[in-house]
Amino acid sequence: MCTLGNLKMQSFSPFSSLYFFLLLTTPILSGFVITALTQDGFCSAPSIFDSDADSDSSSQPLYWKVTNPTLSPSHLQDLPGFTRSVYKQDHALITPESHVFSPLPDWSNTLGAYLITPAIGSHFVMYLAKMQENSKSGLPPSDVERFIFVVQGSVILTNVSGNVHKLTVDSYAYLPLNLDHTVEADAAATLVVFERRYYGLENHVTEQIVGSTDKQPLLETPGEIFELRKLLPTSLAYDFNIHIMDFQPGEFLNVKEVHYNQHGLLLLEGQGIYRLGDSWYPIQAGDAIWMAPFVPQWYAALGKTRSRYLLYKDVNRNPL
Repeated sequence: MCTLGNLKMQSFSPFSSLYFFLLLTTPILSGFVITALTQDGFCSAPSIFDSDADSDSSSQPLYWKVTNPTLSPSHLQDLPGFTRSVYKQDHALITPESHVFSPLPDWSNTLGAYLITPAIGSHFVMYLAKMQENSKSGLPPSDVERFIFVVQGSVILTNVSGNVHKLTVDSYAYLPLNLDHTVEADAAATLVVFERRYYGLENHVTEQIVGSTDKQPLLETPGEIFELRKLLPTSLAYDFNIHIMDFQPGEFLNVKEVHYNQHGLLLLEGQGIYRLGDSWYPIQAGDAIWMAPFVPQWYAALGKTRSRYLLYKDVNRNPL
């Protein structure tokens, strides 16, 4: 006999065997159940239903689940063809088991996975950059602004003026268009990068910004209970912003949003349910989402720890 969470399995009747078969063939649940099956039989691997499964999470680095998700490819190797990734006309869920990494153009010793690009319908690019020992970034195309956020390791940012900044986990930098700069890593580091062609306004100029999430103030969210930080200034010079949104378990968005803005989202911590259009998706740390204009969207945090996500949003420009 073994125990799977609170479920004890001793023997199977024909009915229970059918039940378990249906459980395994249900896409949402099968990925979780398969992690408990090995050559040694049931429960030879820790179950995600075990309350002690993440008991050592407090000793892990911040955002460690982004690069070590529960449903990592190694956990899915016995379930060929399975992915939680979904692509539709007005939204996409891109999950870690379907990431495809390849050398990033103009970067050295760096692999990139493009999660959102104009091919999907967006006006911006969002990608993960996995830098290795002695790696160095390339420059974005002409007239393209860049935002980087560190989710693993540390990097050194240097601009054309010789200003040097060390960016660690939870640190970020905004690089204006056509600013000559480099990002270098002596050891493994992972960045999430946003790039877009700058939509300028006369007499408004952006500047390089370097900061960290914990130094940003909490902002008021009338009618909502989540915590909000904005990583970029709200002035007219900036045509997008990056939000950090925190939800405690059980908290959810009050407004069922439908708006003209686009979003690119990376779940940094926790898990929950995201509604996109008429679909409802269980999501967890490491998952990325693209939201097209006017797609209905809503989020609720589940589990026992907070949810935190990083959110791109275009702002300060007339949609015409």
